[in-house]
Amino acid sequence: MQTLTKSVSTGVGKYRWTICSLVFFATTINYLDRAVISLLKSTLEKEFSWTETDYSNIVIAFQLSYALGMLGVGRLIDKLGTKLGYALSITLWSVAAVGHAFVKSTFGFFIARSALGVTEAGNFPAAIKTIAEWFPKKERALATGIFNSGTNIGAIIAPLTVPFIAARWGWQWAFIITGVIGFLWLIAWFAIYEVPARHARLSKTEFDYIHSDTAEGTAPLAVAGTSASWFKLLGFKQTWAFALGKFLTDPVWWFYLFWLPAFLKAQYGVEGTAMALPVALVYTLSTFGSVGGGWLPLHLIRNGMPVFKARKTSMLIYAFCALPVLFSQYLGTFNMWFAVFIIGFAASAHQAWSANIFTTVSDMFPKNAIGSVIGIGGMAGGLGGILIAKVAGLLFDHYKALGTIEI
Repeated sequence: MQTLTKSVSTGVGKYRWTICSLVFFATTINYLDRAVISLLKSTLEKEFSWTETDYSNIVIAFQLSYALGMLGVGRLIDKLGTKLGYALSITLWSVAAVGHAFVKSTFGFFIARSALGVTEAGNFPAAIKTIAEWFPKKERALATGIFNSGTNIGAIIAPLTVPFIAARWGWQWAFIITGVIGFLWLIAWFAIYEVPARHARLSKTEFDYIHSDTAEGTAPLAVAGTSASWFKLLGFKQTWAFALGKFLTDPVWWFYLFWLPAFLKAQYGVEGTAMALPVALVYTLSTFGSVGGGWLPLHLIRNGMPVFKARKTSMLIYAFCALPVLFSQYLGTFNMWFAVFIIGFAASAHQAWSANIFTTVSDMFPKNAIGSVIGIGGMAGGLGGILIAKVAGLLFDHYKALGTIEI
């Protein structure tokens, strides 16, 4: 991170990157907590006699509550502010994550996943709002890419820890140990975070730099007070464009997160601790895509390209980079690692895209509407994820009956 930010932070201070690191760790915890169940799927389906459709319904419970939660939580964070809103969200989702350990039935997992979904929905509205408060527009894609790489780091840590915790102490402790990490983050959050205008450790030079491009570009609306109504936001085509982009692309990531371990087990017989390396590799590649995805538009902007054009040009490039995943099934018949690398490359392209589509919201909307717009888009993405989860579950059951798995 220091190498990437050196030229833009020299002489103005770097405290904003400390704030970015807090958001990065919160996002890491967010994805670590939600990834646990996919890695325990083999264990849990034996203990609770799940079918693939049962598992897909549990995944859908998370995604539906996440989607609906996004809509309400985004607006709540605009009202409460980032400091209190973020803290409330991570407190509640940590409680929900630990609660999985005490579930005794399939229906109980349905409830636990629903609780986790609605509470984890607060992460991205709060994170994007934090970045908008602490970074000038030209740095937001890079900062977003860095914190968004936490999704990959969380997904890397999960297969490297969860199977081993479950093997040593039981699946319940995998949920408990990962769930309590969020409470440790809260200590750092309250010790370090405050909005720039009230932060005692922020220099005037860095404060001025953060607000150096507030007059650049135009926002589609100006909102008095602390937040904008959903109906007012839905009156802007920019809101619909963001929501449509999330609806079409979020399911890709949901699919990788919840079904990659199932695919590796069904196609190649990989399970338990053997799952760690291939899953970790996919998300390691994704990390490079997330951070690199923020670097490219920054590079283009520095070389004179307008902000919106730089953002859209980068997103078009990343969209094409995801297409080789179409060949993963065929090449995977020769060797599992061919499929793993291609899926990892596609996931990397998706994360690069994601870093930029999030940033378009803070480019176009005022800061007191960002959480609400992110929530609307997040709900659309969650609904797309529900569709892909239902289709995936039905396809897995269908091809299991045929004795083969095709994706």
